Amino acid sequence: MANAAADRRNWAGNLTYRAARVVHPATIDELQDVLAAGGPIRVLGTRHTFNDLADTEGTLIATDRLPAHVDTGSAPGVVRLTGGLRYGDLAPRLQQRGLALANLASLPHISVAGAVATGTHGSGDRIGSLASAVRSIGFLTPDGEPRVLQRGDHEFPGAVVHLGALGVVTALQLDVEPTYDVAQTVFEAPGWDTILDDLDAVTSLGTSVSIFTTWARTDVADQLWVKQRLPMDSDVAAQRDAVISHLGARAATVPRHPIIGLPADAATEQGGAPGPWHERLPHFRLEFTPSAGEELQSEYLVPRTHAVAAIEAVRARAGRIAPLLQVCEVRTVRADDLWLSPAYGTDVVAVHFTWKPDQPAVTALLPELEAALPATARPHWGKLFALPGDELRRRYLRFDDFADLRARFDPEGRLRNAFLTRLGL
Repeated sequence: MANAAADRRNWAGNLTYRAARVVHPATIDELQDVLAAGGPIRVLGTRHTFNDLADTEGTLIATDRLPAHVDTGSAPGVVRLTGGLRYGDLAPRLQQRGLALANLASLPHISVAGAVATGTHGSGDRIGSLASAVRSIGFLTPDGEPRVLQRGDHEFPGAVVHLGALGVVTALQLDVEPTYDVAQTVFEAPGWDTILDDLDAVTSLGTSVSIFTTWARTDVADQLWVKQRLPMDSDVAAQRDAVISHLGARAATVPRHPIIGLPADAATEQGGAPGPWHERLPHFRLEFTPSAGEELQSEYLVPRTHAVAAIEAVRARAGRIAPLLQVCEVRTVRADDLWLSPAYGTDVVAVHFTWKPDQPAVTALLPELEAALPATARPHWGKLFALPGDELRRRYLRFDDFADLRARFDPEGRLRNAFLTRLGL
């Protein structure tokens, strides 16, 4: 157990936890002892949440010292793992066993359980969020009872993206497949008008596609990152080259960081060089500080049918956004059936903002930005947003069903905190 001063801040350093104590149970027995002590609790993974989703006035339970296990032998096409593992620790173990996940987020530094709980995602027209790979999820509820829900169970779609409101995740089962290689190529200065004329053509250029821009210019984006699963059919390659040419883009001649001006050694290998899935699908290498390090983040996911309108709304406010921005990323996520997933019921396009670490200015801008976006935009749960709880309830069709599920898992409300209270949970 520990309660060091370093425990009291999130990854970005923009939030100091209000918790009375932070504990690091090293065994399930120690975890059950913490739960048995009573009082308010919340759970910490790798602390990559930029808001107070994980905070509490009681006890914060950090999962970083719980036993880490990976089992690929229990059933074909499945990996079973414990809740505290990071994707960057899981992926090499899968690769060693000839296995892979369908996708990864831009950072391998995040915990599997935390990413699942918040609906975190990578990119790909045909690829769901990281939560969509979950086949089963096991909790210790606040009263210390184990609960396991599996795909096909009535409550399963409500329990996967759970905002930390159901218990401590102790085990997950994820879909896996045979390992594969990916090639990553960065293209520079694609034209925005051409991108928005046929956004679907651009987002289908590869298995995973990201558009990066600082909005310093509104005629061209800065970079287009295309990650292609191999082998790539020659007809697909020819079609990609034709679209790239139409965009007026050119292949980067040297490695790039998503944020213009930062050294590229933190980024995963580019230039079309084939490599294992886990060394290409993330934007950043595990051994480096990801992204800018000192930053804030917001993200809004909109149905594909509203994506161009959302991007145009941001583009029209470039003069307001650019001074606070490090980089904006546009990418795609396939629909799923998870109640609190931002991709629930519809394919979505995500518009992500990595802000400079000026929280008062960012906080002041967010209501204006949210008012300009389509009314179907759903914020990423773990990032900064200003939308009130009643508006979020309107945008999530199964919100009330989740509220009922939360009450059944935690009838005493020990996991309820200020964040959940603002949502009406």
